Amino acid sequence: MQFKHPEILYFLFLLIIPILVHLFQLRRFKKEYFTNVKLLKELSIQTRKSSKIKKWLLLATRLLILACIVLAFAQPFFKAKDSNNSTNEMYIVLDNSFSMQAKGQKGELLKRAVEDLLEHTPESQNFSLITNSETYWNTDIKSIRTTLQNLKYSPLPFQLESAMAKIKSHKSAFNKDVIVISDAVGLEPKQLKSIDKNFNTLFIIPKAEQKNNVAVDSVFINQTLDNFYEIGINLSSYGKDFAAIPIALYNKEKLIAKTLITVESKQKTIRFTIPKEDFHGYVSITDNGLEYDNTLFFSISKPEKINVLSIGETEKSTFLTRIYTKDEFNYSNYNLGVLDYNLLEKQDAIVLNELKEIPQALQTTLKSFVEKGGNLVVIPSEESTLLNINGFLSNFGNIQFKSNQKVEKSVTKIAFNNPLYHSVFEKQVANFQYPKTKSSFAISSSNPAVLSYEDQSVFLTALSNPLSSVYVFTGAINKTNSNFQNSPLIVPTFYNMAQSTTKTGVSALVIGEKNPLLIDALLAKDEIVNVKNKDEKFIPIQQILNNKVKITCNDYPQQAGNYGVYKKDELLKNISFNYNRTESDLAAANENLLSDYKIMNSVETTFDTLQTDRSNTEIWKWFVILTLLFLVTELFIQKFVK
Repeated sequence: MQFKHPEILYFLFLLIIPILVHLFQLRRFKKEYFTNVKLLKELSIQTRKSSKIKKWLLLATRLLILACIVLAFAQPFFKAKDSNNSTNEMYIVLDNSFSMQAKGQKGELLKRAVEDLLEHTPESQNFSLITNSETYWNTDIKSIRTTLQNLKYSPLPFQLESAMAKIKSHKSAFNKDVIVISDAVGLEPKQLKSIDKNFNTLFIIPKAEQKNNVAVDSVFINQTLDNFYEIGINLSSYGKDFAAIPIALYNKEKLIAKTLITVESKQKTIRFTIPKEDFHGYVSITDNGLEYDNTLFFSISKPEKINVLSIGETEKSTFLTRIYTKDEFNYSNYNLGVLDYNLLEKQDAIVLNELKEIPQALQTTLKSFVEKGGNLVVIPSEESTLLNINGFLSNFGNIQFKSNQKVEKSVTKIAFNNPLYHSVFEKQVANFQYPKTKSSFAISSSNPAVLSYEDQSVFLTALSNPLSSVYVFTGAINKTNSNFQNSPLIVPTFYNMAQSTTKTGVSALVIGEKNPLLIDALLAKDEIVNVKNKDEKFIPIQQILNNKVKITCNDYPQQAGNYGVYKKDELLKNISFNYNRTESDLAAANENLLSDYKIMNSVETTFDTLQTDRSNTEIWKWFVILTLLFLVTELFIQKFVK
């Protein structure tokens, strides 16, 4: 027990006063017997004994009364068990990612968490609020009430280490209380390592009752027909026992197709056929799970002819004319000696077909070409020098040619999951007519093989970046050295290597991913492009690259949807943005990782616990009550004790 005013305890010396008074009243008198009345004498002795007991009782109560009064004024208390953290600063980390759309016992998890904060956070409590996308320093519940009521879901997934980094950067002389309100979806052990052990970290884990969820993951062109695209829509399901789900396809706001599907596996692909022209719409489903991943926005541009140029001997390049036909490609071939370098920047893909030497000027031009989004295909010559070709390839990545091996080998392994062969094969093929080469270069590369020989060495590899790819063969594919030109593989291989992401394919970008995008546009020095739709507009990071502009959107836009890239009022390209699907699996909530931390039931319980643990137990009131009790006791002694 401790005292707020221990100096008042000196007044306990006043207890000597009633003791002295009592002793004075109990002083001895000399007995004098003056009559011989025996009965009166005995009665006097009994009365004197009772009076003595009464005086001792009165002395005890008066001492206790005086002692209780002194102790009450000294204000005794028991020290709080967590008094060292009573001056802590408070930080509330509120997860407003899309997984918090899930419904618990009292509604959506995020909305219920906000209500809990508004109802049970003490008005006098100062704190800082950190959400997935916003931070509010040194505020209180009155000041931030409107902000919390209008809080929207963030497209950014919950990252505990990011919140902890913000808290650590907010320097102060005080320790910190950190209250984390999150459903723990996607929580990983490495994120917990970011928690400072000196922080008093508490977790509130709202739980979803319904964990079944179906998400629209992606859209791709499964097959290109004469006048139509067959598109594939990938769905992912989390949970079990799903009811039939409606799925609808819209071009702008016009309904194109609708059907009812059953979900019997974790992954399902639905196919639709659409006209081979501009498409700027979305696919949508309706389920009982999360809402944010029920819609996927995507755009498909009307196909344009792709510009392909090959550099090499004409007789060795005739096979390319049969692949790059006039209905889809603008194909041309030039010998190295008559090549006009000004043509290169206008191409979408360039094929270096068995050049013995690659001049330095061409190397420099091709490096710039790849950086600006062009695809490059390198087919070595049997007479290529290692010094020359390795110097050239070093511009694009970690790949080096070694000695030329005069050994016949068969190409027996296809990387079916490689983007080059995506949607080419309906299933993995075992009895394929595999091509052969009589000689090839051994290579050293950290890049995965697209096609491999029977001895696991590389025949074709790809060095990819967000804008383009460099495809490198390890052996010549002329008819003297190889029968690859007669293989069924040659058409999809070269066809897909020439495909330009700016002219073909589906645009379905993910908000928050920093992958750049190339747009065909001729801009003046001070001109810019902007991205907008009817609800939102922003200016992306951009770089002019001759007749193209490279844009990077980072964390914009804030809302998923169909957008357009504009030069002033001129529409350059339709693009679409979607939320990241990392929050779709509600079963990924991993509360077991938090076994070493305090998990609280609610905001109310959290604040009650903190207040109880950090509040001293005041007991001066008990001494006031005891004072009154002893006063009553004295009155009863005076009245009833003779």
